[in-house]
Amino acid sequence: MIFDCHTHLFGPGHVKGPMKAAAQRAWGEEHELIALPEDHWKSVKDIDGAIVLAFDAPATGIQVPNEYVSEYVAQKPGKLFGFASVDPNNDLAPFQLEETIKGMGLSGLKLGPIYQNFYPDDRKHFTLYAKANELNIPILFHQGTSFVPEGYLDASRPAAIDPIARAFPDLKIVIAHMGHPWIGECISVVRKNPNMYMDLSALGGRPWQFYNALVLAMEYGVTHKILLGSDYPFFTAHQTMDLLRKVNDVAEGTKMPKITDEIIEDIIHRNTPEILGLFK
Repeated sequence: MIFDCHTHLFGPGHVKGPMKAAAQRAWGEEHELIALPEDHWKSVKDIDGAIVLAFDAPATGIQVPNEYVSEYVAQKPGKLFGFASVDPNNDLAPFQLEETIKGMGLSGLKLGPIYQNFYPDDRKHFTLYAKANELNIPILFHQGTSFVPEGYLDASRPAAIDPIARAFPDLKIVIAHMGHPWIGECISVVRKNPNMYMDLSALGGRPWQFYNALVLAMEYGVTHKILLGSDYPFFTAHQTMDLLRKVNDVAEGTKMPKITDEIIEDIIHRNTPEILGLFK
């Protein structure tokens, strides 16, 4: 199986305000972040499946509606799995999550503290995690950096997810991007919590960081908890697999550790839907 656990849609008008301004500073004033369903499908149609993420992050100007994702994934049942998103700062978030999961056929929850501007370990948000636990759905957290100035960087450390995992030991949790740049911290949190995982999405574009992340995961014995993810539209699953298979290039001709072919292929062929319980 080849399954991409981290992909996005961005329709017209879904990215505005602070996020749009930050993206234009990074990639040019003419840049518009768009990833339409038809383009997404071209990137995943020849792999076994993918998770498609909604995102309710008004604090930084990203609002990819649950309905938009639901309508798309419903066209490819058993292959595409939509993750809902709700704003944790909204007191109705647990209710909204339940309504969305039950009413739209979505399979998980996407949260990003640095984009939604909330502190994940604040106890006032634990009712939302309790609802996800009750609904038996996984949560994917973006615990890592971002270039959006308005985002809460101090809310995005991977260690902030540890109290959640301890409070809800049966809740499946994925930390996106291996928590970059706090990759060691992410590995420490994932290693100690049996139902916590991490994806390697978007790391392939930084070869030295990517190599070191996998070496550290190998040394700590947690490569079996790394999920394949691309962060489409920034990368595709095929680009990510190619970069993963070339991860040792930066160490070529040295005595530094090598990531084994077995580990690389295990990550590429990991049965993520089974791990996260997506098949209901």
